[in-house]
Amino acid sequence: MTYRICVVCSGNICRSPMAETVLRARLAEEGLDGSHTVDSAGTGGWHVGEPADPRAVAALVAAGYRAGAHDHTARRFERDWFDRYDLVVAMDRGHERELRRLARHQGDAAKVVLLRDHDPDAAPDDRDVPDPYYGEDEGFAACLKIIERGVDGLLDAGVVVRS
Repeated sequence: MTYRICVVCSGNICRSPMAETVLRARLAEEGLDGSHTVDSAGTGGWHVGEPADPRAVAALVAAGYRAGAHDHTARRFERDWFDRYDLVVAMDRGHERELRRLARHQGDAAKVVLLRDHDPDAAPDDRDVPDPYYGEDEGFAACLKIIERGVDGLLDAGVVVRS
């Protein structure tokens, strides 16, 4: 049985494609890529059909990730997608609220987690992955570091079920 994960940000061109790539890489390192699938989406439809932001791709490549966001196409998370996924990972509290609002019942809402809830470096009042979209290139590299810590925290805490 495949464990299915969707990572969600605003427009699905920066944070969530980076997190999707990092999570896929970490699962592959653990030999779990065959039993897990990872996708991403946005809460908004502004960028549907667009590729990942080139700055996000550049940050991933500079950090040594060779696959992932290069062939990404942005899409919007839809209410009925809760049936497709076992875990839905929000990049910030706004996304978490929007996803819980979309949930049809408590079972759907229970699938939603905030990426940085298990990041040991995150302060209790600072659980959001900052959006690098309106900043400089360096912001994407900094965002990627935060995402890596969050993904590692999710895996270390056992939030991602390992079959």
